[in-house]
Amino acid sequence: MSLSPQAERFILHFGEMGGRWGVNRTVGQIYALLFLSAEPLHAEYIADTLKISRSNVSMSLRELQSWRLVTMAHKVGDRREYFESLKDVWEIFHTLAEEKRKREIDPTLSLLRTLLMDDPSSEAERYEQQRISAMLELIELTTGWFDEVHDLPPETLQSLMKLGTRVQKVLGMAGMVRKRVSFGEES
Repeated sequence: MSLSPQAERFILHFGEMGGRWGVNRTVGQIYALLFLSAEPLHAEYIADTLKISRSNVSMSLRELQSWRLVTMAHKVGDRREYFESLKDVWEIFHTLAEEKRKREIDPTLSLLRTLLMDDPSSEAERYEQQRISAMLELIELTTGWFDEVHDLPPETLQSLMKLGTRVQKVLGMAGMVRKRVSFGEES
């Protein structure tokens, strides 16, 4: 139940980052421990290793399961529930992207579409609707791109990501003048 210095630093860092990612410190630490573990772990082991309460472990594991980042496993002859993280980093990336979209982007899209259904009754509301419309257009463009890229094989996605801004050359756009678009307005 003792951690290597490397594992300890990794787990502590994920705990610190948890708040920035929208989860608590314990969730981040448990995920990091499971990510580093070659074998599924049971809740008691997690609680003892991280020196946190069993109830906190249970709640955190439920949250990680709701994110689809952790799955439950069983061992023959052992009644305890074991937990493991997804192993493939690309599968983790896809799962996180899907869950973030479902939890954050989709509700925002719904709100923006609903707001645009009302007829503006003043100049100020017309301006507000133009801004909301520009935001909606940007998010729809981004999510449309995400939908297309999402199903690419990991090798293709990795190659695309490694291209970075060189993708312009691949697309034959290297000589084109760059335009800056700011929420629907060319500048």
